[in-house]
Amino acid sequence: MSASIRVRAPATTANLGPGFDCVGVALDLWNELEVGPGDEAPDRSHLGVRAFEQVASADGRRFTFTDRIPRRRGLGSSAAVIALGLVAGSLAAGREADPERLLAEGIQLEGHGDNLAAALAGGVCLTWETRIERVADGPPATPIALVPRTAVETAAARAALPATVPHEDAAFTAGRAALLGAALTAGSEDLFAAALADRLHEPYRAKNAPLLAAVRERLPAGGLGATISGSGPTVVVWAREETAEGCAAELADRFPDVAVRVLAGSERGAGPV
Repeated sequence: MSASIRVRAPATTANLGPGFDCVGVALDLWNELEVGPGDEAPDRSHLGVRAFEQVASADGRRFTFTDRIPRRRGLGSSAAVIALGLVAGSLAAGREADPERLLAEGIQLEGHGDNLAAALAGGVCLTWETRIERVADGPPATPIALVPRTAVETAAARAALPATVPHEDAAFTAGRAALLGAALTAGSEDLFAAALADRLHEPYRAKNAPLLAAVRERLPAGGLGATISGSGPTVVVWAREETAEGCAAELADRFPDVAVRVLAGSERGAGPV
């Protein structure tokens, strides 16, 4: 191999309340990977290298990762690393980096597809099994991430979920999930605000994301709602575009020990730099 390959992949926020394990949004925050010729044996324990080898051999290659997405904070850092490896491997193999094909090849590394689908395809994605439906270029509100210093392991967060939930809670969440799908496809702020309540996973993850209750108790002016991002502990406050900066300033004042970041949806998924 002579030429280097450079790719990038976005952060993602998943679930959006009732969209458990099936809704993901790509965010304008990027990890990068450069693959070039190298003499040393590649680190095959690295998640990105393992993803690369789903598509092409890592022999004779050097992998340099640039990480900007906070790890273990619920912003899809592992999905981004997997997407980097899959897309770089496709380029190395001379294959089209088709998001659905790559999702099928990388799903066993990620465990569930919501973050990975959005990282690969960009925009707002619905996913089931290894299918992706990209329903919008971006969400109907501006995401403001409240990122605590503490980390949460995805496996531990999933272990907190009960094996069963009351029928009433399941019906409530199913209704909000249908409303969420309508809000995302229509780009409706009002429907989106009405859709963000969940009883399927957020109540059981609340102890790992204590900011959620505090934010929901008093949403900032212009805020439409708040959700746990992925497994947490990051909480995303969804704001009207014109009020996002004011919301962020209010949140930063209220929560001085938390990193408050105004983000944006990304139309693009993982691909060449």
